[in-house]
Amino acid sequence: MVTILTQKVFIAGCGYIGERLACSYKESGADLTCIVRSSEHAARLESIGLHTVVTALDDLDTIPLITPGNSILFYLVPPPGGGVVDSRARNFIAQMSAAEAPSKIVYMSATSVYSNADGDVVTEESTATPDTAMGKRRLDAESAFLDYGATRNVPVVILRVSGIYGPGRLPLMQISQGHPLLNEQESGPSNRIHADDLTSICIAAAQKGAGGDIFNISDGQPSSMTSYFNACAEALGFPYQLQISMAEARQVMSPLMFSYVSQSRVIDSSKMREILQVPLRYANLTEGIAASVLLTTNILLK
Repeated sequence: MVTILTQKVFIAGCGYIGERLACSYKESGADLTCIVRSSEHAARLESIGLHTVVTALDDLDTIPLITPGNSILFYLVPPPGGGVVDSRARNFIAQMSAAEAPSKIVYMSATSVYSNADGDVVTEESTATPDTAMGKRRLDAESAFLDYGATRNVPVVILRVSGIYGPGRLPLMQISQGHPLLNEQESGPSNRIHADDLTSICIAAAQKGAGGDIFNISDGQPSSMTSYFNACAEALGFPYQLQISMAEARQVMSPLMFSYVSQSRVIDSSKMREILQVPLRYANLTEGIAASVLLTTNILLK
């Protein structure tokens, strides 16, 4: 558990991780503002005492002035689909630029900024040359925030996050519908982090990260996506999915899913451990899945 220092916090993108982050800061008594896309989501967050601003970031003309002055700013909004530019991040920065600057920015990027490494180890010093459109959009957002930070003298911390799992975030639909998986022999290593651990890491990054810091985020226990899905199926009480070859996967999987299974790298998260010093609650994937299944089952029964 990371000790939270009470402060002013602004969260852009109060979804799966953002809401966890908001609740953690709320418990500490922080002055908190959250940006969400829908009034329904805003109403739910307001009902638990969170102050919200409702806006999408796709149309610059409809975005209100963003005022995160003197706040720790967490930007967790995913890029739009298509293209190689994160227009949402750039629209957000454009509206924020007219206001007082935040005290620090933590941008949640993704390990997709790295190209396929064929199972080799990737560190923060590895060249970020994404070979997917999503990775290029993530790298564009990193550049946009770093440029803003350099111009306004604001420290920017980048978190390159691997696959997120947790309660309500297990591949239940894919498993229950029997979608095929890449066979284990051709399935290279992939990386994950539990949602609760990622929330603690975000808080630690805000407190300990320095301007220009980039952290690879994973639990340090890489395994193939196939073995991950199989472990989830076991925990959920489902049979294993059909396993197919890479050639077959190219024909039957969605482009997004195929990009996941065909990319292979081992994310080195030692810098995260050394500097942020967050004791992971779920460093063991088996325990993380078991806890997630228990809470997912409770959610479905409500």
